[in-house]
Amino acid sequence: MNEGDESPLHTHEVFNQSRPLEDYNPFTRDAALREGLAREGAGWADGWLVERGAELGSAEWIERGAIANRDAPVPRLFDPQGRRRDEIEFHPAWHECLAYLKRHGVAAGPWADPRPGAHVARAALFMLFAGVEDGSLCPVTMSFGAVPVIAREPDIARDWLASLLSTDYDPRFLPVSRKRGVLMGMGLTEKQGGSDVRANTTRAEPAADGAWRLTGHKWFLSAPMCDAFLVTAQAPGGLSCFLLPRWTPDGRPNAMRIQRLKDKMGDRSNASAEVEFHGAWARRVGEQGRGIRTVLEMGNYTRLDCALGSAGLLRRCVSQALHHATERAAFGRRLRAQPLMANVLADLAIESEAATALALRLARAFDAQRDEAQTALRRLLTPMAKFWLCKRLPAAAAEAMEVLGGNGYVEESILPRLFRQSPLNSIWEGSGNVMCLDVLRAIARQPRALEAFDAELAPADGRSAVFDRFVAWLKQDWQDSAGSEGQARRFVQDMALALQGALLLRFSPEPLAQAFCASRLAGDWGYSFGTLPANSGLDAIIERAWPEDAADALDSVGPANNGESQ
Repeated sequence: MNEGDESPLHTHEVFNQSRPLEDYNPFTRDAALREGLAREGAGWADGWLVERGAELGSAEWIERGAIANRDAPVPRLFDPQGRRRDEIEFHPAWHECLAYLKRHGVAAGPWADPRPGAHVARAALFMLFAGVEDGSLCPVTMSFGAVPVIAREPDIARDWLASLLSTDYDPRFLPVSRKRGVLMGMGLTEKQGGSDVRANTTRAEPAADGAWRLTGHKWFLSAPMCDAFLVTAQAPGGLSCFLLPRWTPDGRPNAMRIQRLKDKMGDRSNASAEVEFHGAWARRVGEQGRGIRTVLEMGNYTRLDCALGSAGLLRRCVSQALHHATERAAFGRRLRAQPLMANVLADLAIESEAATALALRLARAFDAQRDEAQTALRRLLTPMAKFWLCKRLPAAAAEAMEVLGGNGYVEESILPRLFRQSPLNSIWEGSGNVMCLDVLRAIARQPRALEAFDAELAPADGRSAVFDRFVAWLKQDWQDSAGSEGQARRFVQDMALALQGALLLRFSPEPLAQAFCASRLAGDWGYSFGTLPANSGLDAIIERAWPEDAADALDSVGPANNGESQ
């Protein structure tokens, strides 16, 4: 080659590409999350979450989440001599995720230390972790929901509660008496029933030792590597709930036979199994014939976490899009400065802030366990938030992927994994139809629920004529439809939008709140992201969601933007 000739690799020089989104703090970069933490009663956890955010935004943790999904769990059903083993092997990255979640109280923190705001602080960390590795949150949320159920059964609590509350993660396959900490899963779904758990055919027969023996199958057993499971079965007195441990009291593996692991579209890091029970040893939880009511208590907490996880995944998708559009240029300008792209980005940012506000408000309702009005509100908001936030995520994830173009579609990007994960929370713990019908039941059974909901909307009265008209129409719609099942999705959707609008009008910057109302409540919006009305203050909305000066962004958080706090 003659002197001065170009290197044969000169085309490999990379420019005008965004850097990997890593070694940043997803908590301090998220104004909506940080302000919401303080507003909803957990400001004391701000410094703690700054530390957690620095950890979870590191290149090390982001790679750990990718590895946990790339190296999926493997069933080990037999030992070399042909004996049943029924274990699952995971990559060390999975165990590191669970150890982190246990250590920082995501599995039981609000029960072990029930200080004011404990559920909100946990919710914020849950949302942050969802953007790193969502699958490992599955056994953690089931363990979280199992605690209040187990705590009311003195004989069972004596053996299990301390290990559930422990911050130690112990992955060894051993009886509970020999472990430093445990996790709990659940098994309700059967082939013939799906969401109709009452159609279960698994049988429970009383045993001589006062326990029960279960025989049957479960089409989906979530997180089969857990130490015990809450399962449903038909007892002589009707459908009942049982605690089924992996080991029997005499120190033998229980007769739970893993048939296979499900080959899922997403959630690849987490194992879901099809299992059979062959006279498996179990203890009854709650009264005979009240199994649905017992597992629904656990389900209320797992439904909360479905909403939290979807809000967290949504924020991570939007962060990826905002980061790329800030560093990438096209047609002579950065992407975030292109008018049409700015509309898309601002629209996604609004969606994310509205999701965060609703998720944290729901978490605060869980902090008020003894407040009658908040209990009624929680019964209404939980299925409502789960339905709406989980439904909004897949569309937003796809739009964020499109912002990155082809780079967003390849597996080196985190977005394909987030997109595959995005439908899960809507399917798990009750589909959209189940959630909407549950909202109607909550209103019918607890008249105070609507009163509590109206009280959430009232402080925003008069802040937007659009909002006021929408709320008036919503109330009239309820009177006219009288809880019609066929219109349940539309009604629940509009309830969620009304509450999001109220929260944004009270606590978010004026341009963002008014853009939400104009687009989501007044119908000045298309059928895709990027169709916000003109004069929506796009630049201000984008800057709030992703400040350009990352080093100085959100070092401190002042009072709520619209002059209201609580």
